[in-house]
Amino acid sequence: MFLSARTPADPRRTPPPQRRPGRAVAAGLGALVLLVTTAPLLPDDRTGSTAPDVALQGSGPALRTSGAVGPGAVTPEMQAEIDRVVSEGTASRVSARSSTGTLATAAARCATFDGQRYCLGLGWTTASEREVAGRLAGTTPAGRERTGDLDPAAALRQRARLTPTARAAAERAELTAAARSVAKVWLLRHEIQGVPLPADFARRHPEALASTQARDTTTTETTAETALAAASKPKKAADYPESSQILRQKQVRPQQRYYWCGPATAQMIGWGWSGSRRGQSYWADQLGTTTAGTAITDMVRVVNETTGWGGEDYAGEYIVLDIGDFSFKQWYLLMMRHVHDYKAPVVLHPVLLKQYFPYLDDDASGHFQVGRGFDQNPGGRPKIGYFEPWDQSKFDPSEPRIARTQWQNAYKSFRANKAHFQHNVGV
Repeated sequence: MFLSARTPADPRRTPPPQRRPGRAVAAGLGALVLLVTTAPLLPDDRTGSTAPDVALQGSGPALRTSGAVGPGAVTPEMQAEIDRVVSEGTASRVSARSSTGTLATAAARCATFDGQRYCLGLGWTTASEREVAGRLAGTTPAGRERTGDLDPAAALRQRARLTPTARAAAERAELTAAARSVAKVWLLRHEIQGVPLPADFARRHPEALASTQARDTTTTETTAETALAAASKPKKAADYPESSQILRQKQVRPQQRYYWCGPATAQMIGWGWSGSRRGQSYWADQLGTTTAGTAITDMVRVVNETTGWGGEDYAGEYIVLDIGDFSFKQWYLLMMRHVHDYKAPVVLHPVLLKQYFPYLDDDASGHFQVGRGFDQNPGGRPKIGYFEPWDQSKFDPSEPRIARTQWQNAYKSFRANKAHFQHNVGV
């Protein structure tokens, strides 16, 4: 969940050089336009902005899609917010021996960048710090099998064991990377949830402009007096094929240790990108995996650092996104967009419970899977395709074998994701 003991890579790095021959960004998405809104997105938005959102029709440059937008600049306002959150953590006096509740309260710290909230270890969210603290203070029921995702207590204590200097450096790196990705968050929420974009979005985020010349020279200013125009309709399920899938079914392996669902997931994602297989021990080292498990923030970091799935020809720099406020239709649309439009895998983050996954004999912990397909299954229930690293028979021969390639009820997968205390995915 939160911060591994390893120091994260410099978030200011340039994207990795390896890039497959690019695919064209889906033309059907069209140019996005801005809408008028009368309320801020966040319930306690620190920006205090009340400027109405307006349309950019004709006079404004076209915008990229969320998958094509690149990292942006860290503004002085963003830097001040990063400094504030890091300073609050430095001032808190907690240790690994503190109670879970105390650790949760200290850990639940969030930054607001251009009206979007990022909480350390949790990702982009609309939840308040109090709600985040409540999630972190929860406990994992006794008796569940562990598969390798960090539970709340393990995550909090892992973080508390870092020296103040190491913790501050890790938090600053995480927040800086988040600040640079805020344009993608705005566009994604606009495309999937219909959230209106800010009036000055194009000016504040030139990295989101489709035209290189426009990104270099734009001086577009919009006001409330600009004539409104109907928004371009986002793609719906009916706009997608009945089914679609990516990644080769032979490029899969079960996790080699009971706490290695993260390394196995990263192995399959990396294998799908490069065509060559690295051992799971390599991925465990890259992720900073311990016997307590792997954090989703590290999963996303490693996908961005070691593959080209985060390039503008695919999904754009991956982010950790809280889908707690997504409906099933919105979540499924996000899966379809990622697989069919971006041709890129999703880092799924469910809880392995028997009620959601029929191949389980026992309830298990939080987990990682590789989202790689969908089947709308007309006349039946929509399905989602994914690679499953967990095979309980590998660790207990009396248990039934679990297949690597799965096609399961998409709604149950959605519910399993929401049953996880973090409610997030890597996209």
